[in-house]
Amino acid sequence: MTTSTSQPGAAPDAVATTTKAPGDESLAPQKTRIMGRLSYLLAWFGGCVSIGTFAMGSSIVGTLNLLQASLAIAIGCFVIGVALAINGAAGYKYGIPFMVQARSAFGFTGTRFPGLVRAVPAIVWYGFQSWIGAGALNAVSATLFGFDNLVFYFIAFQFLQIGLSVFGFQGIKWLENIGSGFILVSLVYMFVSVINKYGDVLGEQLIDIEGTWGLPFWGATMLFLGIYSTMILNASDYSRELKHGTGPGLLTTIYAMSILPCTLFMGLIGLMVSGATGVADPIDVFANAVDNTPLLVTTLLFIAFAQVTTNVLNNVVPPTYVLMDVFKLKFRSATVIVGLLAFATFPWELVKDDSAAGLQLFVQTYSAFLGPIFAIMAVDYYLIRRRTLDLDKLYDVTGPYRGVNYAAIVAALSGAVVALNVSAVSWYASLLPAGILYYLLMQYWPACRRFRD
Repeated sequence: MTTSTSQPGAAPDAVATTTKAPGDESLAPQKTRIMGRLSYLLAWFGGCVSIGTFAMGSSIVGTLNLLQASLAIAIGCFVIGVALAINGAAGYKYGIPFMVQARSAFGFTGTRFPGLVRAVPAIVWYGFQSWIGAGALNAVSATLFGFDNLVFYFIAFQFLQIGLSVFGFQGIKWLENIGSGFILVSLVYMFVSVINKYGDVLGEQLIDIEGTWGLPFWGATMLFLGIYSTMILNASDYSRELKHGTGPGLLTTIYAMSILPCTLFMGLIGLMVSGATGVADPIDVFANAVDNTPLLVTTLLFIAFAQVTTNVLNNVVPPTYVLMDVFKLKFRSATVIVGLLAFATFPWELVKDDSAAGLQLFVQTYSAFLGPIFAIMAVDYYLIRRRTLDLDKLYDVTGPYRGVNYAAIVAALSGAVVALNVSAVSWYASLLPAGILYYLLMQYWPACRRFRD
């Protein structure tokens, strides 16, 4: 059963869904919420096992000691929690996705800019993590059966994830909830295994070094934040699924505490193993860290499973909604296209031993654009709209939000220019310039009057 909004000129997606079957996702205001607090926490926990966290840990070897690295990860996760609660508030309150929320700041046509900025990193991470997962499956196959064909497993693994993705948030909910316990146990085991094997050299490599509390430390907080800065942008895609009754403080705690354990374990594992061996590839990391064949197989299967839980939540949904908005596609068709696009990211180039620095640069660069967009959306919702949105206008293609709001584009690009000049802390550096400039342009630039009023 559905009900339609009554405003003239409404977009085809301006439909309020009151029942929700698996894969029945739309850009309409969400009426049926399927996640309680515990389910939501577990979804974020299972969905944040980013294999890129290993690479970020590897990239700070020799820069920070173990204590500094742990604090950098904790600070990054706390900032993520606050930012997710801030930017997800509109989706939580009104049930709207990111691409609809962005219309009040960027305009119907202008949302293609933040949509592209959000979609490209997601598809790249999708391909990267799928290659890692396929590598893990291939290693298991080679160990147990003597069959070694990475390309075969990459193609098969990618189509498996595409098949799971078409079930939408109903499938995501159960996949994440069931997998969270296995993920936590596996991470604890891997952490202990690394300490047992490399404990003798960890003191010299990570504990006894002086490290720094200066710019490299804050740059490290941004690296671990930057992995999830993509999700900060489209937080409403997820918060619209959470049942009402959770305040901002508790919501921040849910975000931070679900992301922290995985990020802390994986970042420190990457740091310790790379510091001890110089190896950055996660598959090689655990092949070296585990001496027992059954345990090695279990570990590799964990890596493969973790890629599925992370990809379907964080790297499929955002670009899928972008394609749905821009090309008016159905959810299932868009997920298939996103999965096929991940093949074209050349992920085999990103997992080489010398690729950690390249991934670090990649995170810093896209964070320089994500930060300004987050600042603009926060200023728009809290200062310009005072947390009150007109849903009729957000779905009216001929209304005041038609076209492009150039104030948002100018502010976003200006913030990105500032951020790229201080790339080590690009996300942080972009916030104030973009937010302040957007607010001033909205107040005083006549071309923005219809968006403001």
